[in-house]
Amino acid sequence: MRTLKVYRTSFILTSMLFIYLMALFTFFKPLFKKNDIIVLKSKKTDAKIISSVIAEKKNIITQTKGKGEIQTVFDGLTLEQLTLKLDKNLNSTLKGKGALFASYSTSLGLDPYLAVAIVLEETGCKWNCSSMVNKCYNIGGLKGSPSCAGTSYRSYNSLDEGIKGFMDILYYNYYAKGLTTPETINPIYAESSSWSSGVRNYITQIKNS
Repeated sequence: MRTLKVYRTSFILTSMLFIYLMALFTFFKPLFKKNDIIVLKSKKTDAKIISSVIAEKKNIITQTKGKGEIQTVFDGLTLEQLTLKLDKNLNSTLKGKGALFASYSTSLGLDPYLAVAIVLEETGCKWNCSSMVNKCYNIGGLKGSPSCAGTSYRSYNSLDEGIKGFMDILYYNYYAKGLTTPETINPIYAESSSWSSGVRNYITQIKNS
């Protein structure tokens, strides 16, 4: 009989413990779900913040790349700005040829200020171009053949050909060999010792225009 009572008592205690645990679980279950929702909301908020930051960074990078697309070609100037500066100093027959001087000189790696300054010194195209420019398209006082009207000076078939031909000679015969200033070019290019001073003055005018 005592053994039976012990079993009954144990069964009752176990049942009461089970009921107690179920009651606890029932009580705390809503809290767990609520916390899960809070955590989920927190994760969603964090995701939105991260997405916003990433989008902002992408926007900054895009803007930076956009700014990077504005390329300078010489002296901190874009090709368009350089063209305008050169055009301000080219008149008469060479009026409007700043774009060709700017694009071709920079493609060679030649100083466009130097090239235009030599042309102005040789031809007078700051105001009115010489007959050699108008008749033979020789813009640099270059000698050679074919002859310009029977002289020792060279003739070109067109103005654009004459401009490119001049810059080719200036680059390959002088600039690429380390003769990059009026002073170093003067002894070979011109007979007058004051030639470099005139070219230097034109370079200053072009830079300040």
